[in-house]
Amino acid sequence: MKLTGRAWKYRANVDTDVIIPARYLMEFRAEELAKHCMEDLDPTFVQEVRKGDVIVAGRSFGIGSSREHAPVAIKASGIAAVIAPSYARIFYRNAINVGLPVVECDGIDEDVEKGDEVEVDLTEGTVRNSRTGNVFRFKQYPDFMLKIIEAGGLVNYTREKLRAG
Repeated sequence: MKLTGRAWKYRANVDTDVIIPARYLMEFRAEELAKHCMEDLDPTFVQEVRKGDVIVAGRSFGIGSSREHAPVAIKASGIAAVIAPSYARIFYRNAINVGLPVVECDGIDEDVEKGDEVEVDLTEGTVRNSRTGNVFRFKQYPDFMLKIIEAGGLVNYTREKLRAG
């Protein structure tokens, strides 16, 4: 599974309150959450993000509260994947549960600049920056997690499994 998109670059320690501000947490519709994704950190994000773009960030992306709203907002905004050296564990799991690929990749945050074209190969476990030509390796997902992502999240994956018997 290959994803290619334009990079949005963010710092380390981006917390869930910045990804989706708490004032919007009464909202559960993904398309409404997407309208406010990253607005306190980057007011241009919601106007300029395109389907298939990727977020590249520093360490500890998604720290803070355990709300599922954050990966839902990111995915609904059109982001195809998030790449960072590390994540808050609950954010990582919530992202997989909603079908948002999150890749742990050391050094990527030092190589990528905003606007770079980045190719993520979830099957091969590689990230390539088209501008620099650098290729980074990451630990591939176990098969079951890749299937959850491909299904669009844990709920869809479970529905498919139940239908199949």
